[in-house]
Amino acid sequence: MDTFDVAIVGGGVMGSAAAWQLARRGAAVVLLEQFAAGHTNGASHGASRIFRLSYPDAGYIRLAREAEGLWRELEHVTGARLLTVTGGVDHGDHPSLHELADGLAASGVPHRWLRPEEAAERWPGIRFATAALYHPDSGRLHADRAVAAFQEAAEKLGAVVRHETPVRAIEPRGDETVLVHTDAGGYRVRRVVAAVNGWAKKLLPTVPLPPLKVTQEQPAHFAARVAEPGWPSFGHRFADPGHFHGGIYGLATPGEGIKVGFHGVGPEVDPDDRDFTPEPVQLAALREYARRWLPGVDPDVFAPISCTYTTTPDANFVLERHGPIVVATGFSGHGFKFAPAVGRILADLAASGRSRPLSPVPVRSWPLPVAPGCSRPD
Repeated sequence: MDTFDVAIVGGGVMGSAAAWQLARRGAAVVLLEQFAAGHTNGASHGASRIFRLSYPDAGYIRLAREAEGLWRELEHVTGARLLTVTGGVDHGDHPSLHELADGLAASGVPHRWLRPEEAAERWPGIRFATAALYHPDSGRLHADRAVAAFQEAAEKLGAVVRHETPVRAIEPRGDETVLVHTDAGGYRVRRVVAAVNGWAKKLLPTVPLPPLKVTQEQPAHFAARVAEPGWPSFGHRFADPGHFHGGIYGLATPGEGIKVGFHGVGPEVDPDDRDFTPEPVQLAALREYARRWLPGVDPDVFAPISCTYTTTPDANFVLERHGPIVVATGFSGHGFKFAPAVGRILADLAASGRSRPLSPVPVRSWPLPVAPGCSRPD
């Protein structure tokens, strides 16, 4: 049985970020991922994710600022280009836009309101019917490169990364020992970081977690009529929740077109039993949105995408330690941008059970309850 300080279960962006953060502290780390490198079964694949500081909550803004610095550090360490600043814009008739502007002002984040005609002149690919909130520091992250970069940086510091190694069971044996069982053998570690998102309930059946809803989200890349470099990251929010599911997000994905999607409205799925097939009513609504609001794309030339969200009731993340097990799940479709900062929080929890207060959600440490399959030795 191999021995390490920490086993990280789940090689998506959060687990890979935690591997880097722990390895740079000198921990002996093994990262175990059930699928092959670059797989498309979870929530961390693809070429584009939105990066933004634009939150109404100061805690999320602080966390995004920390992440921004760490993204740049990761780029320096690996030579990978990960974060591209394009500017971002939010528009629509939902009152939350004014709450967003107030939050940005309170935290000193650059932003300004543009009249509809000003916004349309700046971004001719988008139709604006209301004032638009512009935040110039927003942009996009390259998701696949980010995961690979975290793993590369961790390996340079001595971490062991093993793909195609499904974990079958996590067995705590007291406060300082956990046995991690895989088909290829076992691992004895002091801590486990379970960054398994949609698989949390399956792999951690005795760990108390909030309700988690796993959905298959179905954005699409639309062919660009306006060149991809001219696009911001964007959000469109409707006061009527029944109007295009209440809102839309989008950004350019270089070489693939303009990514457009609804947020968190896909069908519930078992992450091990997905068909990856777009739901036709939602796809039709997405194309209708593109036809009405995005003159810079061709609504009839598109490529559907499939990914998962794991959502908590309040859309906040689960970052907790239960005995020797640290849990990361519930990133609710907006966690990717925070990954290197979340990795730091997970490393803090694994090391001491505490984290410095830069997280907008409670970071908690609990004793692990005694239960079948999660019992202490006699």
